[in-house]
Amino acid sequence: MPVPDFVSVLRQKIGHDLLWLPGVGAVVFDDDGRVLLGRRADDGRWTIITGMVEQHEDPAPAAVREVEEESGVVVDVEHLIDVHVSGPITFPNGDQCSFLTTVFRCRYLSGQARVNDDESTDVGWFSVDELPELDALHSGLIHLAKSATGVPRFQRTMPAAAASLP
Repeated sequence: MPVPDFVSVLRQKIGHDLLWLPGVGAVVFDDDGRVLLGRRADDGRWTIITGMVEQHEDPAPAAVREVEEESGVVVDVEHLIDVHVSGPITFPNGDQCSFLTTVFRCRYLSGQARVNDDESTDVGWFSVDELPELDALHSGLIHLAKSATGVPRFQRTMPAAAASLP
């Protein structure tokens, strides 16, 4: 699915200015331990399956929806593995976004991996030991998901005032 309707409405009002949006990512493993990846149509990079959360949609169902929309694969969410901020990102059309992304480890249930929309040019299963070139974030998320225990990773920061306490 391309840009959600609520984002299109916002874009009519603010143009290409920076938007803060909710995103999801899915690290999907099949029964053989392979991970599902898609090659993005906009920049040609291989990534885990990602997308935007629709208005009034919870992140886990959004991840399930995005995986099926983009790859034809049906998954079950096993657990949350990561929450992070990505961006700002400038898309080829000039739109700027930052994403608060919730990433889940997912288990393959059914379906044949295929390009299922116009957001990808290729989709496939890869051994974790033989991944195509990935950026550090997506590579790290795959390795995090591989050893995930159900306790999500988060960035703990200490307020400046607390850092100066004895």
